[in-house]
Amino acid sequence: MNILDSLPAAKSVDTAPVVAFGLIGGFLSARVTKVRPIGGAVLAAAGLYAGRTWSAKAGAGTTAALAAVYLAGFGLSHPLAKKIGAWPSVLTVTAASATAAHFLSDTK
Repeated sequence: MNILDSLPAAKSVDTAPVVAFGLIGGFLSARVTKVRPIGGAVLAAAGLYAGRTWSAKAGAGTTAALAAVYLAGFGLSHPLAKKIGAWPSVLTVTAASATAAHFLSDTK
């Protein structure tokens, strides 16, 4: 048995919390450990897990759009943090990304 066999069915997963975990958890794990690649691993793992559901529920186009929103959120949080602070920035991009995931995938 591999790890993929133990995951819930893709269509049964709500991805907004997964997206929030990826962005907030990635930021927090990088900040606490002071090892940025650990934060990147959390971000990537959550993104892949959410992407599995996006693909199953909404198709390739929506998956690409939501992946772009997720990665753009990560990228934009850095310059935004210089203007409003680290935590407000992470929470802002997380809210935007999780909202997009909710409406474009989770409600299907």
